[in-house]
Amino acid sequence: MAAELHVELVAADRSVWSGEATLVVARTASGDIGVMPGHQPLLGVLESGPVTIRTSDGGTVIAAVHGGFISFADNKLSLLAEIAELSEEIDVQRAERALERAKSDADASAERRADVRLRAVSTR
Repeated sequence: MAAELHVELVAADRSVWSGEATLVVARTASGDIGVMPGHQPLLGVLESGPVTIRTSDGGTVIAAVHGGFISFADNKLSLLAEIAELSEEIDVQRAERALERAKSDADASAERRADVRLRAVSTR
């Protein structure tokens, strides 16, 4: 079994992160999934949530992902997201304001996006 897998995290508008990892945890329509080298091939629907990537050098990359697809085969993992942003790219105050605005507007999808962004930041 290989000791690492190649990961590509891509949003609709850009490549967000690419590199070698030992573990990726993401939320799918079937629940949270952890993918390690040698995992069975899979194709699934990504749900909004933080994605955690344990890099081969011992680091951690966390991204807020909003919808998309996950695919794994031949030790290559692709996360194709509608929207994705690395936790260090997230402006916490802006996300908090967006969450409050979404709550006052009763906008469930905007509230979920803001919540995911804040969860991604809180786990970095």
